[in-house]
Amino acid sequence: MTKRKTGQAVTADTSQKPRGIWNRCRALTRDVRRGFIAEWTVTIIVMLFLFTNVVQGYVIPSASMEGSLLTGDHVFVDKLIFAPPGAISSRLLPYRDVRRGDIIVFRDPVDINKDLVKRAIGIPGDHIRLVNKQLILNGHAVNEPYVQHITPYIDQYRDNFPAAPPELGVLQPAIAMLTGNVVNGELVVPPGCIFAMGDNRDDSLDSRYWGFVPRRNIEGTPLVIYWSFDAPTADLMNGNIGVDHMMDVVTHFLTKTRWSRTLKLVRGYPLQ
Repeated sequence: MTKRKTGQAVTADTSQKPRGIWNRCRALTRDVRRGFIAEWTVTIIVMLFLFTNVVQGYVIPSASMEGSLLTGDHVFVDKLIFAPPGAISSRLLPYRDVRRGDIIVFRDPVDINKDLVKRAIGIPGDHIRLVNKQLILNGHAVNEPYVQHITPYIDQYRDNFPAAPPELGVLQPAIAMLTGNVVNGELVVPPGCIFAMGDNRDDSLDSRYWGFVPRRNIEGTPLVIYWSFDAPTADLMNGNIGVDHMMDVVTHFLTKTRWSRTLKLVRGYPLQ
């Protein structure tokens, strides 16, 4: 009898232990659900908000800004700074309008589905002309230390703008700009528009070729280069990440990453 009772008692004890462990696990996971998961949910929502409304990743696909931004530079773009301010938010957030010399990211005036990056050269009311590649802004020559010229020759339309007649390849919006906004041999920037050019001045399709940038098209300004990878323009302008590009990154990540450009700040240059 004693053995049976002892055996029954042992059986009863062992049957209680799993339930006790299970209850403790349930209590622990309940705390995790309420704390850990809730915190990560909020974190993810905040991050999604930030990357949708405040910053955005962007890759420089061409050499038009070379000297300041290289093909393959991956940058974070501040989408907040040029956003139209509200009555209250204008006092709380660092909104401001585009200034001469700012590097701007904007929707292509010709193909709204593409983003471009150039430098704002002229704002509404500015008078602009180029004389043998030299920028004349509001009547005086401007020092542009960020500009590079890669061709030794003078292209009349490109380098003596807008005095020289438009050449083949100038798009209709630029023709309309030349027709309606040139006064005494100078281009006058109208309200609601920005005149933008690339820093690699001899190899840049910009406002000289497709016209003004509407102010509403401007999305932000680059803040910092978070990664720079030496890749060809064809790979970077492909809407889909090609297998060849993926293999190139995997195979040459260490050797083709421009480590010296990592976390390099991107700054505008004030033009007067």
